[in-house]
Amino acid sequence: MYSSNLKGFILAMVSSAFIGSSFIIKKKGLRRAGVNGPRASVGGYGYLLEPLWWIGMITMIVGEIANFVAYIYAPAVLVTPLGALSIIEKLQKMGTLGCLLCIVGSTVIVLHAPEEESLSSVEQIWELAIQPAFLLYTAAAVAITLVLVLHCAPRCGQTNIMVYIGICSIIGSLTVMSIKAIGIAIELTLEGTNQLKYFQTWIFAMVAITCIITQLNYLNMALDTFNTAVVSPIYYALFTSFTILASAIMFKDYSGQSASSIASELCGFITVLSGTAILHSTREPDPPIITDLYTPISPRVSWYIQGNGELWKQKDEDGSPPTFITILRQDYFK
Repeated sequence: MYSSNLKGFILAMVSSAFIGSSFIIKKKGLRRAGVNGPRASVGGYGYLLEPLWWIGMITMIVGEIANFVAYIYAPAVLVTPLGALSIIEKLQKMGTLGCLLCIVGSTVIVLHAPEEESLSSVEQIWELAIQPAFLLYTAAAVAITLVLVLHCAPRCGQTNIMVYIGICSIIGSLTVMSIKAIGIAIELTLEGTNQLKYFQTWIFAMVAITCIITQLNYLNMALDTFNTAVVSPIYYALFTSFTILASAIMFKDYSGQSASSIASELCGFITVLSGTAILHSTREPDPPIITDLYTPISPRVSWYIQGNGELWKQKDEDGSPPTFITILRQDYFK
């Protein structure tokens, strides 16, 4: 079992590297796409024609495949918190401390991760999925998501970061449970016990596809609307929390564990959250989005009135005399 958890741990780390890179690349692609048409935050899909966004998407797919395989070997409560390692930053002194906290917290989680119950068929997973406690969680998750999508997103999605990220996080927990079930089904099929003949496998697959599409759509909207330095830590914290909760309900991960092991895992998770917060508090903010195609190649010109009443023209490259008063801004003639 320890060997299985170790494989899951290594795959989760590889996944984090690819997914962390994809966040940065996709963000740049979204910014480029926003110059030429409606942004993703207002319902635009111009990013689908942006090559850089697709490079980020392919990078994310590679990372998610590694993450998918990690869920086959290790429980969700071990794999999901390791997503903190997907934070890719230019580390400063405090950033180094944040990175160290993430590594220490992840190590504590790995050492105290629960042993996963051995499942012999997808029907067993289905029985876990239709137990009353998990059905109640699923119903609550779907209801809250519908409220956020239909009521909150049109009204305050552009101003409240919790709307888009809340949708991604809640739906993401259901995505992980479905992916976990599909992974186990594939593993059993490769071992010689065909699971594709069961309708439950295809239900899990349809749920996973639906959740992934929804999750990606609103994650793009969040990245396009808000600063990545704010999106990443909040998304990580909410997504991980909901996933651990869903996994604990469905797979009963903590059943049979001692109180000290559960406490150690919680401490490890809190340590990772603290490291994540420190990492993102030390990163530089995203540069402003350029919406004018001519802005990058045209110098900014400002007009000033000197004491004798004459006009004086200044470019960006020139120093701004402190005794001059700007009377016309660059966007006055637009």
